Amino acid sequence: MSTAELLVARLADRGETVATAESMTGGAVCAALVAVPGASAVVRGGVVAYTLEMKQRLLGLDASLIERAGVVSEQVATAMAAAARTLTGATFGIATTGVAGPDGHGGREAGTVCLAVAGPRGDQVATVHLPGDRDAVRTGAVEHALAMLRAAMAGDVTGL
Repeated sequence: MSTAELLVARLADRGETVATAESMTGGAVCAALVAVPGASAVVRGGVVAYTLEMKQRLLGLDASLIERAGVVSEQVATAMAAAARTLTGATFGIATTGVAGPDGHGGREAGTVCLAVAGPRGDQVATVHLPGDRDAVRTGAVEHALAMLRAAMAGDVTGL
């Protein structure tokens, strides 16, 4: 059973829901979840806010937070996850922001990914550095995001 299948089954069993706010993964976290039969019972929705403007307009992120912390930061990932949760009424919100490459962005090197899960037991946030080309970084970010949701659901908010 894949991680996405396990998560959808556990969310359904617990009567819980999830929503995503994604930047560098472009909706791939949400796509991994909705690929699972029965996902409509637990996936509330997803927002792809690829640009700075869309993070502000769609997710309501404060410009001063983005300016202070940087668009690729744990603070922005946490705010994105909280926004996904609030906007959709989901039990859990998952967010990804990062630099898939091939070039760096905003002073962060390619392969830097900030992820967050907002949930009823608090926030879980991590920064990971993933090797490989653009596709490998994006794929790894999805895997890490799903693993973080799994840990948050288990009550482990200590990180990756």
